[in-house]
Amino acid sequence: MSQHHDHSHDHDHGHGFGHHHSHTPPADAGRAFVLAIGLNAAFVAIEFVYGFIANSTALMADAGHNLSDVLGLILAWGAALLTRSAPTRRFTYGLRGSSILAALLNALLLMVACGAIAWEAVLRFAHPEPVAGTTVSIVAGIGVLINGFSAWLFMSGSKDDINVRGAYLHMAADAALSLGVVVAGLVVMYTGWAWLDPAVSLVIVVIIVAGTWSLMKESVQMALAGVPANVDAGKVNAFLAAQAGVTGVHDVHIWAMSTTETALTAHLVMPGGYPGDATIDGIVAQLREDFSIHHCTLQVEQGTTRHAGCALRETHGEHDHDHDHDHDHAHAH
Repeated sequence: MSQHHDHSHDHDHGHGFGHHHSHTPPADAGRAFVLAIGLNAAFVAIEFVYGFIANSTALMADAGHNLSDVLGLILAWGAALLTRSAPTRRFTYGLRGSSILAALLNALLLMVACGAIAWEAVLRFAHPEPVAGTTVSIVAGIGVLINGFSAWLFMSGSKDDINVRGAYLHMAADAALSLGVVVAGLVVMYTGWAWLDPAVSLVIVVIIVAGTWSLMKESVQMALAGVPANVDAGKVNAFLAAQAGVTGVHDVHIWAMSTTETALTAHLVMPGGYPGDATIDGIVAQLREDFSIHHCTLQVEQGTTRHAGCALRETHGEHDHDHDHDHDHAHAH
């Protein structure tokens, strides 16, 4: 008779709806969000007023972009807080998936902001107007300092969390845009080339869009339950297949639960039967250590039955293939 065991792990603690997880944004990320939101909200008001006074579309566009960043920061911060929410009977993983939505919306917000800046620049090309270069350069210079400092606040957390990376890209993009405005303002001040103001805006828009594309791609992949970019599905399959007593592996599913946590479910064919909790615990610990997979559910079966199929289709350039063609087992979804 076939034996089936589901063994589920949530880090190093017990199960239940009341537990909390350690893979949440650190407390200093919260302080970074508060500080960056406060500084940028104040600067938006100052920059827009002086942009209007100086008749600079680049300065006003920069203020508009900064406003979108303030909204993006609020969105990212809110999602970071929601990832700390405890699981409930309806949301058994809590609301940690909101961080993925925030990263995706932040990428979209950046793209929309770039579109608005480009449109304003094109209109200004058609109707060039004199620009107060000195005022533009001074105000934009302050923007470089504020945005650069804000980007620095998020730099360390941007490596492991695409939600924080979205905030970092917003701030870094703003710093670059403000720096471009400073240069344009100085050149306009000495040459009178009013067309340079919108031209610089267009160049920087292209740079920002190029930098945002990877964030957009990765957040869409996460939203569609794709394998996170930092996990090699082929190596995970090979690792599971190499475990003692395992003759087949199938239905390996890997997806992002949040921007910092990865989950896995897999069926292990072990003719000798369930190997015991210690063995499964060791496999789970190794998956966490080597592949940064934090939540694992492993089903052990003896391979005495056949299931209706759910084999992974191999795609070009990937190694996400089924390592158990001989058994042709599948997960009942």
